[in-house]
This record gives sequence, C-alpha cells and structure tokens, in this order.
Amino acid sequence: MKAILGTLLLTGSLTIASTAAFATSTTYQYCSTSGCRASSSVNVTSTYAATKYPIILAHGIMGFSSILGVDYFYGIGSDLTANGAKVFDTQVSSLDSSFVRGEQLRSQVQQILAITGAQKVNLIGHSQGALDSRYVAGVMPAQIASVTGVGGVNFGTPVADAVAKAAGIPVIGSTIAAASSSLLNAFFSFVGVASGQGYSQNFMAAINQLTTSTATTFNAQFPAGVPTTNCGQGVQKASNGVSYFSWGGTGVMTNFLDPLDYVFAVSSLIIPGASDGMVPQCSTHLGTVIRDNYYQNHGNEVNQVLGLTYIFAASPVTQYRGQANRLKNLGL
Repeated sequence: MKAILGTLLLTGSLTIASTAAFATSTTYQYCSTSGCRASSSVNVTSTYAATKYPIILAHGIMGFSSILGVDYFYGIGSDLTANGAKVFDTQVSSLDSSFVRGEQLRSQVQQILAITGAQKVNLIGHSQGALDSRYVAGVMPAQIASVTGVGGVNFGTPVADAVAKAAGIPVIGSTIAAASSSLLNAFFSFVGVASGQGYSQNFMAAINQLTTSTATTFNAQFPAGVPTTNCGQGVQKASNGVSYFSWGGTGVMTNFLDPLDYVFAVSSLIIPGASDGMVPQCSTHLGTVIRDNYYQNHGNEVNQVLGLTYIFAASPVTQYRGQANRLKNLGL
C-alpha cells in the first residue's frame, strides 16, 4: 500500500513539475508596417504547437488583425501561443489586390524575421490571405517554410465574378459599383485605423483579384502548390522548397445566432455545387489537402463570429492547433 501511495505521489509530483515547467507567461504579436505590438499575456502550458519557425496569420478580404479586443482569427492566436507557438497576427489592406496586399505582408514578414532572428516563417492565410501568402512565398521562398490556405480563393469564386459583371453594366451597374466602392473603401479605412493601420483601400481591385479569370493568371505566375488536375491535390513540397497545405468548409447555415450565416446563405446561391458560402469547395485546394468539407462556412474557418460555429463540427481552434503540430513534426 505504501509503495502504491509513493508511486502515486511521485507521479503527481512529476505532473505538477512538468506543468510548472510549461506554465510561462508570454504574448503573441499584432504586426503592421509600423511594427509589432504585444497581445495580452498568455500562459504557455504545452509544446504541442511549438513549430521550429514562427507562425504568421494572414487575414482575408475585408479583414483586420484585432478591433476592440476581437481578433480576426478569433481565439486562435492565443491558443497557438498557449501550446508553444510563436505567433504573429498581421494586418494588410482590407480591400486591395494580392499584389498590393502581398507586398504589405512581405514587408511584415521581413520585420518578423528581424525581430525573431528566425530563418523562415510559416504562413497561414484565410480567404484572400492564402493568395497573399502564396505571393510572399513566390517572391521570397528561401524565407518561407510553409504556406497553409484556409478557405483560400485559389481558383477564384463565382461571387466575385458576379460582382465584377454587375459593376460592368453601363450607367446603372457602374454607378452603383462606384458608390458602393466609395462607401466600402471609406468604411474599411476606418476599420484599418481602428485596428492600428492606415492603409488605403480598393474594393474593385479586391473583387477583380478573386474572379476566376484573374485567379488563372495569378496561378500561372505563382504555380507552387497549385493542383494540376480539377479538384486535385498539389505537391506538398514544391520546387521552390516551400511546403503547401490547405483545408476548407462546405457548410453555410451552421449557427442561427451568427449574423454572417445569413450573408453566406445568399452568396452561396451564386455558387454551383458545394461551398463555404463564399468559395467553391475545389477552389480551396492547395498543396496537401487536409480536408475540404468541414461543416463550416467562410467565417467559421476563422472561428467567427465570436466562436458561433456548428457545435457538432470540428473546432476551428483545434484545426489550427493540429496544423501547427503537423508542421512541428515535419521540422517546420
């Protein structure tokens, strides 16, 4: 009995010691061209997501880093940090082409490399952020360990096609497009300032970037990781030395309390076949396709709004943590 009790006490002591060893306080960072600032403190309790290279989160169209304490990647940066990752949450123009946004992201990547002393980084981009990340990997591959696209618009979306087509209608369409662009550009300029950045905005450049025709041109210029067959997989490690991964969803109405669900319910009607409400299922494919049919819509893929996802589906936070562990095990 004493031997058993001694063993239990020893095991408990080791567990407490192990937990204490991990229980350090740190932060993740919000970055822009003006530099990086620390988030609130996070207790690190494991090394499960402790990748070799820092993780950089890149937001999508109409995105931001953090506003009033609400992160675009809701609850994801803090969870990755708690599990040992070095995380940087970036901010680029909410509305612009991936050439403009990609250059903004590239500048921030260079800052992060200088801050950390790391040789490379792991990029995780949602929506248009996947294209921005692919751009950066295309222009500076030696400094990029991996690119992961989440709901990436790699082959464009019929939603952007429809908006661009409507904007091209003489008089009525062009007038409405001009007015809408001005309004959205002004609104997202305010969003940028509210989240600590003052980039200019260009709604129509963002829409044109996400059309299927522009996606074809973009893919020809940045082919690494792009599948060569319809709805297929790309190579995991491309010839530029960068590893590519992706996942996406095919849910639309996933939580009736989420206001974005109603937006996606309408936009999904424009898309033939399965989609996350904004991006066709096969358009999300890049490199190794981890899965393309999570029951998540385009907002759920970043745990929005405020974690209102389908309660019986995979947790978005868990997916990012799992991807970090995957990268860790690959030595990235």
